[in-house]
Amino acid sequence: MDGCRRIKVKEYVADCGTLVLGEYEGKLCLCDWLTEKHHENVKRRLKRILKAEFEEDLTGMTIEKATRQLDEYFAGRRKTFDIPLLFVGTDFQRRVWGELLKIEYGTTISYRTLAHRIGMPMAVRAVANAAGANSISIFAPCHRVVGSDRSLTGYGGGLDVKKALLQLESPLLFKD
Repeated sequence: MDGCRRIKVKEYVADCGTLVLGEYEGKLCLCDWLTEKHHENVKRRLKRILKAEFEEDLTGMTIEKATRQLDEYFAGRRKTFDIPLLFVGTDFQRRVWGELLKIEYGTTISYRTLAHRIGMPMAVRAVANAAGANSISIFAPCHRVVGSDRSLTGYGGGLDVKKALLQLESPLLFKD
């Protein structure tokens, strides 16, 4: 594998599930829930576009910083992140993912609102698909996007994880 580009990866275990963190050239390109189907699709896309291979148990400075910030987030002490991110996808996907970064901690928006925010109000389904393809969960908070009726819909980590994250951020709005 010498001479090959590498995506350094490390698992991160949270109370609500296991994430895989990935770093490429000093930027976080992966923070994905370890769920079989979704995670495999994300891995294939990253490998293909970056022309890189995954290498486990390598820890870079970005992964270490991401780990510390996730610890603080799950302890309720962090509401924003300052990790350099690398979005790997189409121009449209990157546009949607960039807009996810603007959704404030403890709030939610609908897929319809997200579509309006990127100037494509008729592209609700495409926006939902792009949000679902997000490979940098939590840092690009796709869990904060809900259905128009405020229902919890689709999430790479599963709806139980989405609900747990929303409860962490806004316990009064998302109580059992």
